[in-house]
Amino acid sequence: MTVLWDLSGIQPNSNIVMPGETMSAMFWNAVQRRGPNIWLRQKHLGLWRSWTWNQSADAVREIAGGLMSLGFEKGDTASILANTVVEWVWADLAVLSAGGVSNGIYPTDAASQVHYLCDDSSTSFLFVEDDEQLDKALEVRDQLPRVRKIVVFDMEGLSGVDDPDIISLKDLRTLGRTYNAQHPQAVQQRVDACKPEDLAILVYTSGTTGKPKGAMHLHSGLVYTVRGFNTLISQDDTDERMCFLPLCHIAERLGGEYFGMYTGAKLNFVENPETIPENVREIAPTVFTAVPRVWEKFYSGVMISLKEAGLLQQAAYAWSIGVGTDIANKVLAAEPVSGWLKLKFKLAQVLALNNARKLIGIHRARFLVTGAAPISPDLVRWYLALGVPMLEVWGMTETCGASTGVPAHKMKPGSIGPAAGFNEVKLDPATGEILVRGKNVFAGYLNLPEKTAEALTPDGWLHTGDVGVMDADGYFRITDRMKDIIITAGGKNITPSELENDLKFSPYITDAVVIGDKRAYLTVIIMIDQENVEKFAQDQDIPFSNYTSLTRALEVQALIQSELDRVNKKFARVEQIKKFFLLETQLTAEDEELTPTMKLKRKLVEKKYEARIEAMYR
Repeated sequence: MTVLWDLSGIQPNSNIVMPGETMSAMFWNAVQRRGPNIWLRQKHLGLWRSWTWNQSADAVREIAGGLMSLGFEKGDTASILANTVVEWVWADLAVLSAGGVSNGIYPTDAASQVHYLCDDSSTSFLFVEDDEQLDKALEVRDQLPRVRKIVVFDMEGLSGVDDPDIISLKDLRTLGRTYNAQHPQAVQQRVDACKPEDLAILVYTSGTTGKPKGAMHLHSGLVYTVRGFNTLISQDDTDERMCFLPLCHIAERLGGEYFGMYTGAKLNFVENPETIPENVREIAPTVFTAVPRVWEKFYSGVMISLKEAGLLQQAAYAWSIGVGTDIANKVLAAEPVSGWLKLKFKLAQVLALNNARKLIGIHRARFLVTGAAPISPDLVRWYLALGVPMLEVWGMTETCGASTGVPAHKMKPGSIGPAAGFNEVKLDPATGEILVRGKNVFAGYLNLPEKTAEALTPDGWLHTGDVGVMDADGYFRITDRMKDIIITAGGKNITPSELENDLKFSPYITDAVVIGDKRAYLTVIIMIDQENVEKFAQDQDIPFSNYTSLTRALEVQALIQSELDRVNKKFARVEQIKKFFLLETQLTAEDEELTPTMKLKRKLVEKKYEARIEAMYR
């Protein structure tokens, strides 16, 4: 594990570690170099299974050959509708190896969204995970005349299906083996024919405002970005990562699959989204990337466990985290750590900190990476006090992921770091909006030239929509989204994300949306953490029959008010939140209020709960 007061061991690498000017060429070069080494692992029915680079290559070659045998042409689009599983990676790389365009669809999307995404992307082949996803595809199949075949990964429960347009992945691979035997050079010829300037993948934005937009990324941009990531984040073939975020999201696609392919890091796939806490403890990744909601959940889990511990354990933790905080403060201030403090920290690890890390599953982690949404600086400091550096990165779908990143040798909680060396980042002098330019920036939105023109200036600068500031060291800090900044009736500018991040630091609050634009004071809509609030209610003998009754319990309302009071103390009176209400419906990724990355959609929530919001201002 990384020694907290010496972070020189996690410095990134600027060398090109795997040649290839297209993603497909890079994959096949990696296979040639790493063939017998294990690359992918996945847990199924309680057992871990492994695949080497050679075994993955066989799967990719057979899927690509199967697609070509069914008429898949260079430049055709295939979409993948599945959870984060090994077959997703194989299908993706097979489509690229066949010279096609690969598009991902969130497994939580409804049938109508599947229709829109397949139609907009001109999908000709659709991969689906199982019977649940197949049902969505069949519901809209008649409206998708361009879709020629639906390929199913898992045929369990579908043995009786007799439909000429549906084929199992197993049967597609069989077709591919036959085709490749008859045309032994066909797949390699497609790989060789692929050019850096060809369109490689589509990544659709989450569509929080209007329909999703298909961001186009070329092979050249993807190759450039994964090479750039290696100058930002330290990773090599001795590392193990955990894949659990949606692969159709830019974070897992670039930072997980493609960066793992480039560096040789082993990729471990969780059994399903519900088993993530258990699986992370089994995998114990050495490099761990997640969104703030995951880090908040881990923190709250430790806090709840601590409340159940005995007084001696609580005292040991309090002393240990205090020592860890002293070390963290020294590291953040770039001050030397005394031998005595180092000795105390080693004792603190034995007493409590090692157990906290093992409870989460980060006991082997050299460092953690957080991105995709703002995170509380206090949470970054807490992980650092445990002994694990947390590095914040910032980027977006249109920049191929990370465009800035906090370096390990100079961390600043609350900052997204300086511009990554592979792109330029600056502030618009008039608005403070963050602008990005580089080869990692996307080629535009599919079928939307007007939206592309709005996003990109003639000289290549991307309007990100994020507002920020930059300090003397060139470190950027996001203050908010341009469209989210609140100007109260008294003319006070408020950045709601600061208040929201502090609220989400509570183990009892999962998400929050601050309201107050053109109003006399601030209010907030809160989504509780069901598991932790239920535990609180049970411990306090508070009666409740369902989620709604839990949120209405007076003691729960008082609990959330106490968390609100804690946050309000940090802010000036005009910035404090006066009233709140709790969402009374238990939301999942299928609900329209949440993005695929489980964030509340601000505008939609404000509109849907307009009556309750107005009631807070009467």
